[in-house]
Amino acid sequence: MAGTDVRGARDALLSLDVSQRGAMTIKHELPWPVFDTKINECASKGKNRETQCFNSIRVLLPLNQTHLYTCGTYAFSPTCAYINVQTFSLTPDSQGRPLTEDGKSRCPFDPYQKHTAVMVEGELYAGTFSNFQGNTPVISRSLGRPMKMDNTLGWLQDPTFISSTFIKGSPGQDKVYFFFSEVSKEYEFFEKLTVSRIAQVCTSDVGGERVLQGSWTTFVKALLKCSSPGDVPYNIIQDAFTLPPPEGRPVEDTLFYATFNAQWAGGAGKSAVCVFSLADVKAVFAGNYKKLNRGTQRWVPLIRGNTDTKPGNCGLNSSVDKDLAFVKDTFLADGIVTPNDRRPVLVSPGQRYSKIAAQRVTGARKQNYIVLFLLTESGFLHKAVLLEGRAPHIIEEIELFSEPQAVDNLLLSVEKGVVFVGSSEAVFEIPVSNCSFYQSCGQCVLARDPYCGWDPSSKSCTEMGLSQSIQDVEGGNADRFCSSQSMTPKSSSNQKNTPPIDKNITVPLKGTQSLSCPFVSRLAVRIWTRNGQNVSERDYVQKDDGTLMFLITNNTLGIYECISIEVGFRQVVARYRLLEQTSPSPSGSHTHTEPQPPAEKETTFQKASPPLWQEPTSVKETSADLATRRHPPSPTGEPIHPRSSEKNYYNELVAVCCFLALTLCSILLGALYLFRQRVHEKARVQSCSEIPQKAADAGSSQEQIPLSQEKRDPEKHDQDCVKIENGGTEKKDAQNNRLSNSSRNSYNSPA
Repeated sequence: MAGTDVRGARDALLSLDVSQRGAMTIKHELPWPVFDTKINECASKGKNRETQCFNSIRVLLPLNQTHLYTCGTYAFSPTCAYINVQTFSLTPDSQGRPLTEDGKSRCPFDPYQKHTAVMVEGELYAGTFSNFQGNTPVISRSLGRPMKMDNTLGWLQDPTFISSTFIKGSPGQDKVYFFFSEVSKEYEFFEKLTVSRIAQVCTSDVGGERVLQGSWTTFVKALLKCSSPGDVPYNIIQDAFTLPPPEGRPVEDTLFYATFNAQWAGGAGKSAVCVFSLADVKAVFAGNYKKLNRGTQRWVPLIRGNTDTKPGNCGLNSSVDKDLAFVKDTFLADGIVTPNDRRPVLVSPGQRYSKIAAQRVTGARKQNYIVLFLLTESGFLHKAVLLEGRAPHIIEEIELFSEPQAVDNLLLSVEKGVVFVGSSEAVFEIPVSNCSFYQSCGQCVLARDPYCGWDPSSKSCTEMGLSQSIQDVEGGNADRFCSSQSMTPKSSSNQKNTPPIDKNITVPLKGTQSLSCPFVSRLAVRIWTRNGQNVSERDYVQKDDGTLMFLITNNTLGIYECISIEVGFRQVVARYRLLEQTSPSPSGSHTHTEPQPPAEKETTFQKASPPLWQEPTSVKETSADLATRRHPPSPTGEPIHPRSSEKNYYNELVAVCCFLALTLCSILLGALYLFRQRVHEKARVQSCSEIPQKAADAGSSQEQIPLSQEKRDPEKHDQDCVKIENGGTEKKDAQNNRLSNSSRNSYNSPA
């Protein structure tokens, strides 16, 4: 099976040829569709025919040298089969049909339900759900001595199975460990509390003779704690990876690296990585236990009684019924498995990790480093190195997809030096090291990659293996190790830190200009200089991506350099020479020229038949931290913010404020003008209507006014009103005429 990778898909299995690094091809394809009768049964039980009633391959493990063992959901009817490695076909039965078995308790019914399985000496150990509804959890053993759980004992509380691993111990002490999260019953809160667990069973366990017959006698579980002082607990485990001990070290030095998320709102979007040692796990399982009072369903301190039986010990199957009855209710360890150094090795406030893998790497000075490969929920691969007494350092961030999407699998192949990443759309092969990306000694040392070192003889960054390679994983002090001119790459000139851009740009005066600065490292600070002097914040604007923008005048022509500064090491990453254009620009006096930086180096992989996989969009050296892709976390898990290069926008702020004030004044003046116009209009209407009304009132008291006295004629007033107001005068004339006639009639009536 060397050089072959087998992957399960929907209604099919695929065998990929990965013998050549950087290239994958389909070697075999094995269809395994669901019969129509099973699809109809699945749909009749309320499941969606298109999204649930198919065969999702969930178990694919090597059984022996000649066969693989596989299980699929098979339209909510779990089914298992055997695959011949040589022909990559399903093993037939005596009648020539595929030899299949019931997959219940080996594979979940639901294609989207999490589970775990591991093959040990031809026997399958699985953590899954054993019923159609998906609410009966079970840890089982099959293909040999069948073993399962008694569902009435409450050993598992709505678990989510994450991972499983086999640890070989002394004779009779081989164990399988399961990692999962579940609802806690030992703590009472207003809401359900989810906790992370590690459980164990002995491979030699065959169950009791009467009590616990056919059930585990060695099942015990303990609480996994991942938190740091002053921070929220990271209580939901997402993935776990087993790192074997170095050669010659005892099995107790085995390490478990696991990723955790937080349940509460305070931990939204956050993630942490904790490492646990097998020695600490064994110590907790060898300690005290809690006992479940089945009458009150409460956990109480352990009361051993007259038995000396220790829960979790291998070989309990031969114990007397009294001891087995004691073990049946005593399966929760009282102690808590805490991480090494009592804190996470990495805290990410901005990324949630779903998968993890780890490798032990030897550096240039024979130090051992742990390199983590972490998959984010959005489909990014982070490569980080853990440092003793220092914050972890991000080496690379690899964008796998152009659009964010979930990644299902992560497989590290130490022998091939690659990481396989699988999703529903693609399979990626990514090298664990990309040393050729670093073009200079400074970039190679600043990367702090344990896989890479600067080779002075070839003047290139190469994979480790040469004793004279230059490397500084702890500090990344390129200024110290790369001071000699012999450290520059062969392709460049003899000048130290020759920039990748050296262009002459002719521009017209009174135009606008933007200059790009290549992205070298997220930990670096980028500054711009003109003719060797730092540019002024008053005349220039530097954007977050490093682009410099300014107006073109005689005072802004010259040589511009973008300098990247990291850990005291300065390197020019871009240089431009701006010259005045002698002839006017055909498009006008205002121009906008944006020189393009050199394309980022990409590591691509040979495509196979789409849409099975595709090559990554890019593999970029970022030197960013795992949490924010910009600032590395401190040893306490808090991000360290490097020096900022923020610009002053005082002039722009003043201009915006002045414009806003002028706008408000214009609005107020307009409102005052409209108000005044309305007041004047109302006054004119009243002056034309009040005098005729007074004349009418005067006519009603005619005995007090002599007929010979000269009065103002209301009709004349109406005529004046008609001259003043043009709009609506006809209506007012009619009203005023009626009023005037009425007044005249009152004057001429007899006393």
